[in-house]
Amino acid sequence: MRRLHLLFAVVGVLTIAAVAYAAPTKTVTVTIRSTGFVPATVTINTGDSVRWRNADDVNHQVVATGGHFASPVLRPGQTYTRRFDVAGTYRYRDALHPSRTGRVVVQGPPPSVSIAAAAPIIVYGNQVALGGRISDGKAGEQVVVYGRKYGEVSFVQLAVVLTGDQGVWSYPVQPELLSSYMAQWKNLKSAEVTVAVQPKLTLKRVGAWFVARVDAARSFKNRWVYVQRRSALGQWVNLRKVVFGTATAQRFKVRVPRGLSRLRLFMTVNQAGVGYLSSTSNTLLFRRR
Repeated sequence: MRRLHLLFAVVGVLTIAAVAYAAPTKTVTVTIRSTGFVPATVTINTGDSVRWRNADDVNHQVVATGGHFASPVLRPGQTYTRRFDVAGTYRYRDALHPSRTGRVVVQGPPPSVSIAAAAPIIVYGNQVALGGRISDGKAGEQVVVYGRKYGEVSFVQLAVVLTGDQGVWSYPVQPELLSSYMAQWKNLKSAEVTVAVQPKLTLKRVGAWFVARVDAARSFKNRWVYVQRRSALGQWVNLRKVVFGTATAQRFKVRVPRGLSRLRLFMTVNQAGVGYLSSTSNTLLFRRR
């Protein structure tokens, strides 16, 4: 949950900053005359608007050739205004007088969808929040989330989510091993993000025995962990190696000095195997009398 809050906080700060420091918007007027659109080409920035005003004595209608916008029929003196939030070149014509054309050039960053993970590394069994933002800032837009596990060739669709306020989206995932993720909005794809996974190690005291447990998406039989003790200098020192006789757990005994000891398990990246990182367990306090 803390990671979810962190992701939302980061996305929120970036969104607020973008709004706070956005350049002021403006509205450019294109006059519709008997000879055509004046000016025939206007250049604006993302977030700006264009107002078409019918200064002729007959009706006109402004229609984008790509289907991005269409005005109602404009009688003499009427206007139509359209805001442009996505960069690109928009060509249009007069639907009632097709030979008359114009274009709007919108400058700014290209449309995009972003993605980020609340944490780059997690312990097996935990969730991590993915999230991002679409460049037009609209709510209710569909974003498709894709994932690919280590060893897989292609991405598979995980979910379709809707954007919220200011185009922000989020989706929780629970990777079983090293996984990559990407998002798609319309025909635009985000960059890839990767979340690494550590096997979950647990150290317990059960009667006269210690028990080492490992949880992950594969068997760890015949692999091992080191039992470590924290020294007076704050360093973790290996005491012994424990080999798993079963897929997940192994009991063992270890001799420690008299007094209080801080013990933990440590698994190297080689023993964790492909798709996993090295890992450490919880710290167990043990007092030998």
